[in-house]
Amino acid sequence: MTRIALIALTTLGLATAADATTINVAFSEDFAEKLEDDYGVREGAKLAEEIIEDLERELDGMDDTVERIDVMILDAKPNRPTFEQISGSPGLDPFRSVSIGGMSLAGTITHADGDVSEVEYMWFENDIRNSVGTSVWWDANRVSRRFAKRVAESVSGE
Repeated sequence: MTRIALIALTTLGLATAADATTINVAFSEDFAEKLEDDYGVREGAKLAEEIIEDLERELDGMDDTVERIDVMILDAKPNRPTFEQISGSPGLDPFRSVSIGGMSLAGTITHADGDVSEVEYMWFENDIRNSVGTSVWWDANRVSRRFAKRVAESVSGE
């Protein structure tokens, strides 16, 4: 496990300590390298926090049915340059530089009865004209929300 994954897991452990459901977020080796080499380590923590918030919101009231959720960020691409990218390339504009973004996630849900199920979701925008969001991780955050809904559907049996 890389240094980035450990930072994210530490952050996540603090964020979910009060909840009955344990949520862990880690990064694939390839994505961890992208964070270290290009996007910046703190961007991984931002994505992890968003995933946790979305899962907690969608699973509100279902704490007794889910024991643990492990999520792996396989890949993610920002819509706008990250702080690290801007500091390394002065030609990038934080507002006018726009790209297509998205994220790929895989998760394992451990239910209270011991059953284990898997959920995956991946989506990357394919048309720059649809990149209308103003945040760095606009499309990735959309993926996080959709992934959380899939997890909730899996838990509730819908």
